[in-house]
Amino acid sequence: MHVRFSLLTLMLFSCCSFAFGQQEKRLELAPTSIKHIKALQGFQVEQLYEVPQDAQGSWVNLTMDPKGRLITSDQYGKLYRITPPTIGGKPEEMKIEEIDLQIGQANGLLYAFDSLYVVVPNSAFQGSGIYRVRDTDGDDKFDDVKLLRPLQGKGEHGPHAVLLSPDKQSLYVVCGNHTDLTKIDTYRVPRVWDEDHLLPRMWDARGHAKGRLAPGGWIAKIDPEGKEWELVSTGYRNQFDAAFNRSGELFTFDADMEWDINTPWYRPTRICHATSGSEFGWRSGTGKWPSYYPDSLPSVVDIGPGSPTGVTFGYGAKFPAKYQNALFVLDWSYGKIYAVHLMPDGSTYRGEAEEFMTGTPLPVTDAIINPHDGAMYVTTGGRRTSSFLYRVTYTGQESTALPPPAPDAGAAARETRRKLEEFHVKKDPAAVALAWQHLGSNDRFLRFAARTALEHQPVESWQDKALQETNPQASITALLGLTRVAARAVQPEVLQALDRISFDKLTHAQRLELLRVYGLTFIRLGEPDEAVAAKVAAKFEPYYPSKDREENAELSKLLVYLQSPLAATKTMKLLAAAPTQEEQMDYVLALRNLETGWTMEQREEYFRWFLKAASYRGGASFGGFVQNIKNEAVAFLSAEDKKALKPILETKPQDVKLELEKPRPVVQEWKVAEVLPVVESGLHGRDFQRGRQLFAVAKCYACHRFNNEGGATGPDLSGVSGRFNPKDLLESIIEPSKTISDQYAAVIIQTTDGQVVTGRIVNLNGDTLKVNTDMYDPDKQASISRKKIELIETSKLSMMPQGLLNTLKTDEILDLMAYLLSRGDPNHAAFQK
Repeated sequence: MHVRFSLLTLMLFSCCSFAFGQQEKRLELAPTSIKHIKALQGFQVEQLYEVPQDAQGSWVNLTMDPKGRLITSDQYGKLYRITPPTIGGKPEEMKIEEIDLQIGQANGLLYAFDSLYVVVPNSAFQGSGIYRVRDTDGDDKFDDVKLLRPLQGKGEHGPHAVLLSPDKQSLYVVCGNHTDLTKIDTYRVPRVWDEDHLLPRMWDARGHAKGRLAPGGWIAKIDPEGKEWELVSTGYRNQFDAAFNRSGELFTFDADMEWDINTPWYRPTRICHATSGSEFGWRSGTGKWPSYYPDSLPSVVDIGPGSPTGVTFGYGAKFPAKYQNALFVLDWSYGKIYAVHLMPDGSTYRGEAEEFMTGTPLPVTDAIINPHDGAMYVTTGGRRTSSFLYRVTYTGQESTALPPPAPDAGAAARETRRKLEEFHVKKDPAAVALAWQHLGSNDRFLRFAARTALEHQPVESWQDKALQETNPQASITALLGLTRVAARAVQPEVLQALDRISFDKLTHAQRLELLRVYGLTFIRLGEPDEAVAAKVAAKFEPYYPSKDREENAELSKLLVYLQSPLAATKTMKLLAAAPTQEEQMDYVLALRNLETGWTMEQREEYFRWFLKAASYRGGASFGGFVQNIKNEAVAFLSAEDKKALKPILETKPQDVKLELEKPRPVVQEWKVAEVLPVVESGLHGRDFQRGRQLFAVAKCYACHRFNNEGGATGPDLSGVSGRFNPKDLLESIIEPSKTISDQYAAVIIQTTDGQVVTGRIVNLNGDTLKVNTDMYDPDKQASISRKKIELIETSKLSMMPQGLLNTLKTDEILDLMAYLLSRGDPNHAAFQK
């Protein structure tokens, strides 16, 4: 179900043009052409320079010196200084100078403290680390290179960006998840991190990041000499860059693991607000924490599949006010620059992402605002792809004057959070009193800051207070902290305190938090004996299954861990009814560790699922994960059970004729005009569960993410109700090719040897383009040599099939529409009787 952005995107892109004219039908991929680049109305993209690959490589970074000159780095070679031509000036004004020093291959560049800071992620020169490069004799040429700190990490997941602190007194260093933590002097993140899995984690089926443990990717604050290091934030997969807003708040763009697409542990690329002591829950393989775990923080906005590169705010640009204040984030693989508009939300922010500049392909690597001319400068390249330097200017009619400061609705809440964060670096008796005021806050970032402040204090100063707290939210938060820092002997008292919290009276979010704290009580403080396990299982068995998908996921893990005698029966029923492969995998993954309570019939049904799953599709590791789950489940079987199950265990998917669902008969070839009146008057008293089932029946989950599950080849539909009314949504479903979103439009590529490939460009490597040719299978990709491309044209047909509603009856359409417009909330008004 491919929903194009019929209002938002149509308004934006109906008036968008290429820099040198309106969109042409055929898009030639000549090396110097920019006809394949699109920017928002009023913005012009100017190609300044085509990088000679043999001589100057592929550029991946940008910084600016005090004279307005740019400095860039070849990913595998030298540094260069660029004097761009004036806006409207002559091309010959452009000057490219090689920096003649043994330094380069940078993943991060920053000019500050009268120096050029260079972050190197490879063994070149003096090795991976952060360097300071200076001009010591004042002749305008760098002549001195000093290694400030070696770093143990290399390649594209190694050390990355370096940026200036808001007070211009310090630096921040950004490192990916394959960078070992260096010697740290001060820890804002409590030094108690761990993997924290209730059930065993499964490593990536293809071996990526196998053995990599917490803290994952990290961000540290350092002094200009690189001597004092303070750990600020952890738990990233591979954040490449970061930027501060005017209020001094830090944001980064974290990567997904595209091989995990269509699994329940997949997390899309996302914008993270990197507050003091923050943890964002990356763990390798199946171990990534869901965003609702209270010992981590959620994203500000999810972007979707992609490869995050540069990040910058629009401050100093001669752009309309909206874009001066935007956070620009770059996606290398899909060739996009997003303008993320951040709005205060308590002590944090919420965001909306808007496509600012796109290309097919456009492997953007970095962007920077030059306040000398008010333009944005953008590099493309990376992985030895063709590299260009572009300049983006605003030529429209809106004012570009610096807007007056707007009232800041979040200032007071952020000030409170910062007061709590002062206790992240010191022990102080006042910390407990202040923290306790915010443990029960509705603001999750305040709760997190308060708990982190407690964890930095002597546990004996607040342990009894945590055990005696009666406010449910404050109790959950305090006990969460206690499980992370207390001695194992306190476990009985923690369980007693948890048992006082009534599950019935909690909100959905609080229920998930409580279940996490129970899990951490056993992970951190020790396995329960049989009596304790039985007591806790008995408490939660009546609530399982829940009506909520996420609660069921957490309850299944807890009850399997506790070896509940009811876990097999209840979870197998959920498995049979689960409409998505993600939900099914959650249950199958949990059940692989269950030893008790099985009947032979249930065992047979469990292992038949793997034959069914052979038809499921996902990222590159998907099939390997399914096979590994089966292997581990078999390992739990007794010799007797293995013998009894041998016929099923040895059956191969290709050896059996799977019973496919009978095609649903066509009810009617629905037209928007026929369905709309019914939908506008009938969205009440609907059936939430049937709506969710129909979302799967229509194969929407295969391509679209909704409420944290589903595919990623189409747009995330979770917020569709905020962008579309029923008419727009129906048009998007019934007439998918009427207006196609530029973000998800297919291209038709013709090659010199007569090959024709239709799909979306999703990756590049040197002269090779990777094209996803099947939205139902994200791993189905064609490789095309860029040298053989004759032309590219935008397809007029949506990759989404037509007629998806034609097999649904009127009541079913109403349930499906209610589900879409509810954002996955079973308590939405549409489902009230």
